[in-house]
Amino acid sequence: MCDISNPIFHNETKARRFLEAQRWADGVFCPYCGQFDTVRQLAGKYKNTGWHHCNDCRKKFTVRVGTLYERSHIPLHKWLLATHLMCSSKKGISAHQLHRMLGITYKSAWFMAHRIREGMREGKPEGGLGGQNKVVEVDETYVGGKAKNAKRGAPIPEKEPVITLLERDGQVRSFHVMSVNGATLGPILRTQIDRKSYLMTDESRVYMGIGKEYAGHGSVNHSIDEYVRGGFWHTNTVEGYFSIFKRGIYGVFQHVSQQHLKRYLAEFDFRYNYRIKLGYNDADRMLVALKGIEGKRLTYRRTYEGAHA
Repeated sequence: MCDISNPIFHNETKARRFLEAQRWADGVFCPYCGQFDTVRQLAGKYKNTGWHHCNDCRKKFTVRVGTLYERSHIPLHKWLLATHLMCSSKKGISAHQLHRMLGITYKSAWFMAHRIREGMREGKPEGGLGGQNKVVEVDETYVGGKAKNAKRGAPIPEKEPVITLLERDGQVRSFHVMSVNGATLGPILRTQIDRKSYLMTDESRVYMGIGKEYAGHGSVNHSIDEYVRGGFWHTNTVEGYFSIFKRGIYGVFQHVSQQHLKRYLAEFDFRYNYRIKLGYNDADRMLVALKGIEGKRLTYRRTYEGAHA
């Protein structure tokens, strides 16, 4: 349930205390030197403001320091609300919508959304996707505008290739690649998928060589309209994931730059990996996202200039 009436989304003090309880469940620690015992809460004019001081390294800090929220002028309760909205919107929520709902500028909402997506980015799952007696579907798709929609005289938009690895009844990992061939896909499959898995793909030749390295490799031939064989051989699960992803890209975001495609993929992967079927509701999903903000920094200049290089 997406309960936006929760006080942590409207009151700064309650938002701060909520984040402190999540991040410092075992006690307040210094984000600069890692000390526990030498940290004290500041009194006087700093009382009840969330400021702490470390007697070991002599630095002040709040719960924001050492996270993606650090040095942001946006109130913490708005950060939590934005995170909750992005975690609970199956096809995503645009920066324009965040800008209207949160009462902040579009520029701030755009950067806020990218910082939250950065927190959602996850590495390789422990042990890799799949495993013994498990099936991992692999397929590629292309993201970008259609040539027929380009303005007269404008260059034809280039489509960006995306490869997705999806474990049936499990997690998913998506990657923006430069091209779809054995040289680019091979290293991804080898590092992300357990070799004991059964690989399921379409008829593309790029999977033929790498498929021999796994416990088994099955495929369906889409070129002859074969999509399911025997109820087991298919890539319909990953195709369903692509359907959700593309509805979000074309219906909500309209356009995604090459520079930031990896972050949008991380956002859709994250919501899929913590979906209701695996036992997560909207509130649970937000708590997982909050764990991802630690130890990361993303500056506006690096984000904006990278997108417009």
